[in-house]
Amino acid sequence: MNPLIESIRDYIRGGQHKASRATKDWSTLVSAQDATRTARAARLFAAVLQEEAAHPTFLPGERIVLTRHCINLPDRYSEEEMSRLRKNAYFHEKGFVFNISPDYASTVQVGLDTRKEEIQARRKKAVEENDTEGIEFLDAARSGIDAVCLLADAYREEAIRLHLDDIAETLTRVPHQGATTFRQALQFIRILHFALWCEGPYHNGLGRFDQYAWPWLKADLEAGRETEESALALLEEFFLTFNRDSDLYVGVQQGDNGQSLMLGGVDRSGNESVNLLTHLCLKASRELRLIDPKINLRVSRQTPMELFAEATELTKIGLGFPQYANDDVVIPGLIDWGYSPEDARDYAVAACWEFIVPGKGMDIPNIAAVSFPAVVDSVLRSTESNSVQSFDAFLQLVRKELFARADQIESDLACVDMLECPFISTLCDGRIEAARDVSHGNVYNNFGVHGTGLAPAVDSLETIKRLVFDERIEALGNLRKYTDQNFRNEEDLLIAIRALPKLGNDEDEPDAIAVRLLNDFADSFAGRVNCRGGIFRPGTGSAMYYITHAKEIPATLDGRLRDEPFPANYSPGLHTRIKGPLSVVKSFTKPNLKRVVNGGPLTIELHDSVFRNDEGVEKVAQLVRFFVMRRGHQLQVNTINRDQLLAAKQDPEHWRHLIVRVWGWSGYFVELDRPYQDQIIQRVEMTF
Repeated sequence: MNPLIESIRDYIRGGQHKASRATKDWSTLVSAQDATRTARAARLFAAVLQEEAAHPTFLPGERIVLTRHCINLPDRYSEEEMSRLRKNAYFHEKGFVFNISPDYASTVQVGLDTRKEEIQARRKKAVEENDTEGIEFLDAARSGIDAVCLLADAYREEAIRLHLDDIAETLTRVPHQGATTFRQALQFIRILHFALWCEGPYHNGLGRFDQYAWPWLKADLEAGRETEESALALLEEFFLTFNRDSDLYVGVQQGDNGQSLMLGGVDRSGNESVNLLTHLCLKASRELRLIDPKINLRVSRQTPMELFAEATELTKIGLGFPQYANDDVVIPGLIDWGYSPEDARDYAVAACWEFIVPGKGMDIPNIAAVSFPAVVDSVLRSTESNSVQSFDAFLQLVRKELFARADQIESDLACVDMLECPFISTLCDGRIEAARDVSHGNVYNNFGVHGTGLAPAVDSLETIKRLVFDERIEALGNLRKYTDQNFRNEEDLLIAIRALPKLGNDEDEPDAIAVRLLNDFADSFAGRVNCRGGIFRPGTGSAMYYITHAKEIPATLDGRLRDEPFPANYSPGLHTRIKGPLSVVKSFTKPNLKRVVNGGPLTIELHDSVFRNDEGVEKVAQLVRFFVMRRGHQLQVNTINRDQLLAAKQDPEHWRHLIVRVWGWSGYFVELDRPYQDQIIQRVEMTF
């Protein structure tokens, strides 16, 4: 990191760029009436960018610009208006298009003026067809492009006034015309990404950045316009742009903003596509040590050990990424779900870890969740369970309950709607040609369903198998009583239950239960068609449900007490005495993970002592490769130190830059709410 980049990083980390921010009173604007939802979307977006254009802000020494002025954005609808809309359809979360990875490259290549020409040509056809809905969308899309260009022009004019000639020169070209250099491409992407947040979409991913940005860098290197050193500096400054406004972005917790980019993997033809930009991205993250952008790395059996080792250097410094995705499992899984082979090979992540095809996916990959421990608890309390005579019969009731929950989810999602976002639609495949907003659908319109708390559910089932059906020392009714009473006065039983075989130690019985439970989960959604013509995609992620779902049920038969959280994502129970990371990988790669590739990483916590010598990096890299060879689907390896975390709770200011992996994203530990801090502290630290 050169001195200029370090100074910009410190300026942002110190919050000095926030001095130009202001809160805007949007009440008059929001209260105005619009003929349609699309018209309102266009009007508010234009107003926000007009306000931003009135206050261009430049950081000292920067070359890639755009910094938010408005602290708050106008609510598209009041709570009362949204309540009325929700009576007619299900709007997920805030109702906007979100968890999306648009196609930046196509627009960066040709420029927004070309997009306007395409819109104008398509509008003539819509007029001939008397397609009023299409005309309205296209007018709104053009309005959005005009607003983005107005913003960029305002920055250019201010740069000219301040004699920032190189910035002005870049903005003279982009975003009106296509980028011709790496710097122009980075500035163009920054403008588009900035605008998406202002329109309303959130968790806006960056897709396969090293693939679509590489041609510009390659051309610059070959022409001598850039060196590897100068390109790295530009890239690091580009990465810094994702950290300057992120505290204003929507998320469950600070840092949960979906600013993820995907590196590596095969191209659409199936050829390995790692390039110099892949390596520069890893190096930039390692030098900057910031939470954004969040790095994901596609790997396979063909990935060389050198790349695993290079990626592990990020894990070593405690960034909580890269998160790994295994092409050998994910691509076949997506193809089995109906994705074309070319699109399946082009997958990225939507936000945390949900797989999506950039530009083509309008999936809602976190629309619902099934709590596995709640399923087991429900069966345990059912009248049917009182008459079962075998553990297999009990598991049949679990399968039946999984199907009942899938039925309920399908019923609840019989009508799903999203708020229109005309500008982001221009960055999505075929939306201008179709003259329809992406909120109405795209090439892929699938619903993702998380499966939370697998380990507590499996371990509870192992307890039932042992105590009720194998050893016959307890009745199901007694087990219900113990959980209801939170194991009060049953300390010996609690200790005995926690000592039983557990998922994560490569033991046949609990691992076999996990295989069966995930297969039943996959079966419960197989063949279902959602209301938007897509499918239901089960996955092994948890999102924030590892906190919320845990509060909905009493103690569980794995030894978890009431109100204690589940483990995050796809990982061992928090009370499990783990033999080591190898046993965890072995256990969690036995299921057929190709059937549950909505996303959800095996999450392994390593104590930072693992990296006290160079051998540690090699061991962790070998562990990741072992996971890939075992056909694991997704993996995140985190470096933690419980003593540091406890110290950070006591002295937040001293530890304000301490980074942790939460569920599918990295954040600053001291900015998390206490339940999330406590769950991270409780996670199992492993060593080799």
